[in-house]
Amino acid sequence: MAYHTFQQEYWQMPPITRSYTTACVLTTLAVQLDLITPFQLYFNPDLIFRHFQLWRLVTNFMYFGTIGFHFLFNMIFTYRYCRMLEEGSFRGRTADFLFMFIFGGAVMTIVALFVNLVFLGHAFTIMLVYIWSRRNPYVRMNFFGLLNFQAPYLPLVLLGFSLLLGNSVIIDLMGIAIGHIYYFLEDLFPEQPRGFKILRTPAILKYLFDPVPDDPNYNPLPDERPGGFEWGQGQRVANDDGREEEANRQQGE
Repeated sequence: MAYHTFQQEYWQMPPITRSYTTACVLTTLAVQLDLITPFQLYFNPDLIFRHFQLWRLVTNFMYFGTIGFHFLFNMIFTYRYCRMLEEGSFRGRTADFLFMFIFGGAVMTIVALFVNLVFLGHAFTIMLVYIWSRRNPYVRMNFFGLLNFQAPYLPLVLLGFSLLLGNSVIIDLMGIAIGHIYYFLEDLFPEQPRGFKILRTPAILKYLFDPVPDDPNYNPLPDERPGGFEWGQGQRVANDDGREEEANRQQGE
């Protein structure tokens, strides 16, 4: 019964959230089982661009460390806010949501070329949290039952939590900064007096991931009878017209 409930819940997840969280969990399990090592996953520009180990551009976003508190904390936040974004402001716009993933990942990769960071999954999670929090400014939040605040302060609360744990805040700051860049380009700048839309989802992504819209000019044939016609109706009309004509003729006589 529990397995059936989990399976049902899993397939009810929106596609991008399901794919990303599954990839993160499977990558961590593969490391835990010694099938692969973190040294095969981390971001290394030399190995990427000189030895063409291009998979590192993606795998460094999928590993949050060995199974433990840090892994569970990141996976809960990744799943929760990724899903709420995809089912909320990106509902019915899978291609746009995927393009946000690509944009955020690309900018983080460029920044990582100049900053000594080897895994970017946590920064990506903070980016998702930031975008969600800015698009839901009036939601009241509660952090471990200790703090009550509005949603836009959530990234700063997570930043403070990282400080308390002794973690480097560079990753959190990167996630906040890149999340704000996306939010500004997508939500704020187009609404300015002379603003315009800068980020445009490629047509190929819309073709592959978005459902085909219904044609408003399409007029389907009636399906009450075979072939869409009222069989025999024309004959009845003819007979009625004939009787009416005969009646008029008799009255004229």
